[in-house]
Amino acid sequence: MRILSGIQPSGTLHIGNYFGMMKKMIEYQEQGELFCFIANYHAMTSLSDGKALAKGTMEAAANFLALGLDPEQSTFWVQSDVPEVQELTWFLSNFTPMGLLERCHSYKDKVSKGIPANHGLFAYPVLMAADILMFNSEKVPVGKDQKQHVEVTRDIALKVNNHYGDIFTIPEPDIDDEVATVPGLDGQKMSKSYGNTIDLFQSEKQLRKQIMRIVTDPTPVEDPKNPDTCNVFQIFRLFLPQEEQAALRARYTAGGLSYGEVKQELFETVRDYFIPFTARRNAILEDKETLHKTLDMGAQKARYAASKVMRKIRKRAGLAY
Repeated sequence: MRILSGIQPSGTLHIGNYFGMMKKMIEYQEQGELFCFIANYHAMTSLSDGKALAKGTMEAAANFLALGLDPEQSTFWVQSDVPEVQELTWFLSNFTPMGLLERCHSYKDKVSKGIPANHGLFAYPVLMAADILMFNSEKVPVGKDQKQHVEVTRDIALKVNNHYGDIFTIPEPDIDDEVATVPGLDGQKMSKSYGNTIDLFQSEKQLRKQIMRIVTDPTPVEDPKNPDTCNVFQIFRLFLPQEEQAALRARYTAGGLSYGEVKQELFETVRDYFIPFTARRNAILEDKETLHKTLDMGAQKARYAASKVMRKIRKRAGLAY
């Protein structure tokens, strides 16, 4: 089975990225043929600072490698290193009805939150479709907010296949309901756009500061608390096995638990969880030559796979003559 997903490098990665996609993608290496990329074209919808984008791209790659992605076992590359994706995006644009894009709630949601409307943001689902269809992806791990974009990809692929014959594999979204939407400090989905993240690989002081900002309700310390409506618990449970989740839940419902106490425990848990990966990440970032070689190798593998699909498309569309 071929599995594909990507992550944007637009800013520091956070635990929503890790539990929502990165951890699961790394585990997929043992379950199928993994294609994983740094989505720097997508990041341009929200990031126009070239130096910040380049820095974020390298850091995102180092984070993946430090957390366990094996570039020999998988195909791991930077999106812009495979120019075929832009050619395919234009091809797919000619099979994408305007109404299909106008119904996409992600665009409406981002514009309503003050992100400037432009063609890149509006046509984002077509580029995402190109990423997925280019590599004949069968399974696409996504959060709930991206499920509609995979459905758009399926609609476009079916239109192309009906017109030219079976060119594309029809992908299936893969959503883990337990971690599909990781809550942020304010209870909304954790997102750099909302400024409500707990970041990976930061100083202990900054990590503690972020965790102490998690919004809680005014329930007195002595009263029982509802873990299902508590942002701290919903984040904490991601780090705990079932039996420890049950023990923490019991402490909530028994009363006498202060939010400050459980936030301190969460801070220590998050800090200790990522300590083993930090030294490896720093070493990878220091050896930029090796990191570039690793990404070049991944791009070559990705372009080889992409070329097979593009040859078929060019022939059937009359672009090869």
